[in-house]
Amino acid sequence: MLLDVENDRVERTISTTNTDKFGQAICAFANDLPNHRQPGYLFLGVTDDGEISGINVTDELLKNIAAIRTDGNIQPQPSMVVQKVPMPEGDIIMVEVQPHVFPPVRYKGRVWIRVGPRKGIASEADERILMEKRRTNVSSFDSMPCLNATLDDLDTRLFKYNFLPKAVDDDVIKEDTRDIRYQMSAFGFYDTRYDCPTNAGMLFFAKNLRRFIGGAYVQYVRFAGKDRASDILSEHEFKDNLCTILPEIDTFIKTTITNRRPIPVSSAREENVVDYPDWATRELVMNAICHRDYESNGPIQFYQYADRIEIENHGGLYGRANEQNFPNVNDYRNLIVAEGMKVLGFVNRQSRGVLKVQRELRENENGEAVYDFGYQTAVLVCEKKSPRGERLKEEAIKNGWLKENAQKPSEMKEKEAKTDIDEENLTSKTDIDERKLTSKPDFPTLLIKNVYELLKMNRKIKYSQMEDNLGVTERTIARAIDWLKENGYINSQRSKVKGEWQLL
Repeated sequence: MLLDVENDRVERTISTTNTDKFGQAICAFANDLPNHRQPGYLFLGVTDDGEISGINVTDELLKNIAAIRTDGNIQPQPSMVVQKVPMPEGDIIMVEVQPHVFPPVRYKGRVWIRVGPRKGIASEADERILMEKRRTNVSSFDSMPCLNATLDDLDTRLFKYNFLPKAVDDDVIKEDTRDIRYQMSAFGFYDTRYDCPTNAGMLFFAKNLRRFIGGAYVQYVRFAGKDRASDILSEHEFKDNLCTILPEIDTFIKTTITNRRPIPVSSAREENVVDYPDWATRELVMNAICHRDYESNGPIQFYQYADRIEIENHGGLYGRANEQNFPNVNDYRNLIVAEGMKVLGFVNRQSRGVLKVQRELRENENGEAVYDFGYQTAVLVCEKKSPRGERLKEEAIKNGWLKENAQKPSEMKEKEAKTDIDEENLTSKTDIDERKLTSKPDFPTLLIKNVYELLKMNRKIKYSQMEDNLGVTERTIARAIDWLKENGYINSQRSKVKGEWQLL
């Protein structure tokens, strides 16, 4: 290249002091308008026809040339290497400039490009081409390869048996005989170029997610009072991959957060009331998971106080969305995560979730959720507790339809006679024989169904997780497990194998 004719990847000069000329050449090579995707070279101490004039290359001269990259005149800074090259005719300096990932690059505010053997200022059309290159090269965090992970770090069974059947038809699955790497790459979960999972692949299917993405978990804390200084009643971390925790969170909200219970509204009729509508609360948590900044090491904070729920996730409003147009305008920080959650049925990607949340909260007398965007790097949403249940309870007590001490305080953890479970949603998913439930009339039948549902959704679920989900003690859960063993729903001889519940 030194001896060849000058072209759009080579520039020669005998000068060692014309920093403007050097800066313009470096800027032009970084922009790589012809899209060679190869470095450009600036040779100092060489004439235009390729003859080596020879220069006195000192440390000071090398430092001065290298400083062009960081003196603030070239933005964004390019990647370049400056080195002394000894030649028989004398020493020269070679500056190797890599094409920039995010053009256009400017020198002193102007965009310089190479057009054949000469450089010049970019036209409006040239800048448009460079901007298109920039948009093409921009990758969201979830689409980037997780270079220190391998296929063995993924639970591929979750992809095969949980995600894939919901994403494509059975006929397509039967016809697709490709290696699982290529099947996963079709959804953005695997990078075949680097032969490793993408960050999205890790988020959905990793065996040990926090080893690779430290902040990818949801921290739930329930406080006794109205601020963080009050006592902690319970806490739990949803720290597994998304395929596992999304249904766990869904069940947790339905069975623990909503606090569904019947309250008499007349001498002959009861009405089910909830503190927090489950769909609205679920949507707020799922939005936090979908839109958070996973490069942050902090968790999503899902905090329940005596009078409200607060959900805080890292990453402010993204892209086109801002405080003025939210929630009517939406944008996605994590495109693959959003699409994956849509496939699994946890988000809709129709920019109507927040509007529906507000409607449900109004109908349940919670008032609208309040969004706080003042944290710059985070978003906080507050969902107030509905006063409707307490109001109806007071009216029922006043009218004699309910005794004042008929219900235990909601702060008590042990609720062995728990009836605040959404029976319609629960019984539609379970295949427990109703006739068998009558064999244990002294035990809450809905609790047995709920335990069985949790086991089916997560074969590796632990007692502590079931405690947090159901709000009952380990002893109570153990009694439900014993019933399931006795009635042939769990293997009574080997109830767990390698940490997995053995359901029959």
